[in-house]
Amino acid sequence: MHALCTLCTAVFLAAAIAFSQPAVAGDANPAASAFIQELGNDAIQQLTDPAIPQSEREARFRRLLNEHFDMAAIAKFVLGRYWRSTNEVQRVEFQQRFVDFIVASYSVRFSEYMAEGFKVTGSSVENGDTIAVHSKIDMPSSKDIQVDWRLRGSDRNFAIVDIVVEGVSMGVTQRSQFASMIQSSGGVNGLIEALRTRNVQFANSSTEQ
Repeated sequence: MHALCTLCTAVFLAAAIAFSQPAVAGDANPAASAFIQELGNDAIQQLTDPAIPQSEREARFRRLLNEHFDMAAIAKFVLGRYWRSTNEVQRVEFQQRFVDFIVASYSVRFSEYMAEGFKVTGSSVENGDTIAVHSKIDMPSSKDIQVDWRLRGSDRNFAIVDIVVEGVSMGVTQRSQFASMIQSSGGVNGLIEALRTRNVQFANSSTEQ
């Protein structure tokens, strides 16, 4: 989980320093590019002030996550082949715990971002209904990080379904890790319980800080 947290932290914090830019060459869908930049504007305004209480930061992050990410589709994808063997109660429970896990894992890191710049470099169409918005994160002490944001939707109704960092899909990575957890814990219920336990640990750690 540590490696995933490191990569995802860079991605989420990149959105926190986005700024409005004109359309760029090679931009197949300027509206999708603008969506990513506006998400960044909201994130920096709502999440990056170190003075914001952690409970409020989590509430704001949860709201942005639910508004701008297709968490139902992402939850189904990361559960992979195990989704078909679950019932509706398990699916609802898993999605709730998964969202809680994302919020608890990453919200605290918004007060610690180190990137110096974020630039949308264009967009392209993938697999018919998926749009990839390409971006570059300027890091202070390392090479730039290339990030693609995969979106679905149109006009102002876009939703993020995956983030690809330097060619590595966060959704695929998370699915692989969850599959390992399911195998080691004896099933989807074991994964749900593991997520519940980790979320409690995150909450206790946040309270102690």
